Amino acid sequence: MIPTSRAWVLRAGLQRTTPNPHCHTVNVLHKVRCGTTKTTKRWYASPKPVGQKAPESVTTIPGPNWLWLEPIYEPFRAYGRVQRRRPYMTQFISSLVVYLVGDFVAQSIGSPAEVERVERVEGEEEEVEKGWVQAWAEERDWARTGRALLIGGAAAVPGYRWFLWLSNSFNYSSKTLSLATKVAVNQLTFTPLFNSYFFGMQSLLSGMTIPDTIERIKHTVPVSWINSCKLWPAVTAFMFAFVPIEYRSIFGGVIAIGWQTYLSLLNQRAAAEEVLEHSLEDAKTGAIRRCEEDREIVKEKCAV
Repeated sequence: MIPTSRAWVLRAGLQRTTPNPHCHTVNVLHKVRCGTTKTTKRWYASPKPVGQKAPESVTTIPGPNWLWLEPIYEPFRAYGRVQRRRPYMTQFISSLVVYLVGDFVAQSIGSPAEVERVERVEGEEEEVEKGWVQAWAEERDWARTGRALLIGGAAAVPGYRWFLWLSNSFNYSSKTLSLATKVAVNQLTFTPLFNSYFFGMQSLLSGMTIPDTIERIKHTVPVSWINSCKLWPAVTAFMFAFVPIEYRSIFGGVIAIGWQTYLSLLNQRAAAEEVLEHSLEDAKTGAIRRCEEDREIVKEKCAV
């Protein structure tokens, strides 16, 4: 028996209903909200926004923890910009700073003997009355500082040109061979020439004669070259391998402060040794003269 009741018709969904425009509008709005309506794509429509994934550096390295390095990086960036714009002037000023600091350090480490004698004679009361600036200024040998600045300023641009030429030369397919060649050429040519220039100019500007200057070079250049082999080959190799060209001068300048201190101390030590040798020679000459005079007197007495 087939049920013909109205309830069966409702369960089967076969009930006829009259169309209601209000219900149709509600159904369309519902479909739009649910995203079930079909819409035509316009060619000039802007693409939908796509979410971008944060870079790995942001997720792995927190930014606020590295903010304290910014004051350290900024002076180096400024130096690099100035170096690219005006390389010669930058090298000149950098060289003056390096030689000035090196001379001050050298004078602080090895103070002249005359200054120590003056301090001993003056007494403690006068030292207390002086300020630290006045005492520091009086202890400096400003003529020696002026010689150091003149030597450094004159060698700034030639030294920069040398290292610029060296960086553009001896570039082979093997990086190790190129680096070893650069280090060897620099150590065998530039280092002895520069050391000879440094000690020779120190002697000439101090008022020494040419023979005395040659003797100073003979006493100081071999020792300084041997000691430079302990430091500068490693510095040169690291500089050409890892340091960009605009920062090589400041990197070498920091190392050069200590090296200039050593050269200044070596020059003062050689000067002290020369003074001692000259005093010994003068004493020997005086003794020989006195002996000759005594012999002449004895001869005269014997003749009488």
